[in-house]
Amino acid sequence: MRHAPLLALVLAAAPAAAQTIAPRDGWAIHASQKSYADLVAAVKAAAPTHGLGVVTEAGPTETARSRGIEIPGNRVIGLFNNDYAVRILDLSTAAMIEAPIRVYVTEAADGTATLAYKTPSFVLAPYADEGGPALAAIAVQLDTDFAAVASDALD
Repeated sequence: MRHAPLLALVLAAAPAAAQTIAPRDGWAIHASQKSYADLVAAVKAAAPTHGLGVVTEAGPTETARSRGIEIPGNRVIGLFNNDYAVRILDLSTAAMIEAPIRVYVTEAADGTATLAYKTPSFVLAPYADEGGPALAAIAVQLDTDFAAVASDALD
């Protein structure tokens, strides 16, 4: 324990290591050969092609860099559209807490990037009893849209 402050100092000064996202239930995870910046740009370009808009963006990478801390690229991009929002609100007000549905672009140590997201059907599943079959159908449509965005972005 007497070395804990020294260890904390060393860990704080060390650059964060890139980690891969392990397979998990309800997630789509796609490794790519694209760079982090190229994959972020590709996701943003592909979204409108499939009827989705970039609603939010957040990531710690640039802010950390401005503080002198180097971490791998991390960007969360929220995708959605108003048509889905209106239709979902008609079925479950609570389900709208999940909008926009996010995709996550991460940078690997070798400079490539990964695109990952929780599938919309997984994200909306907790609201199935309230939203019924109509909400399930919207979730399936969103699954198709997100898979198409991923496919285009990864090409």
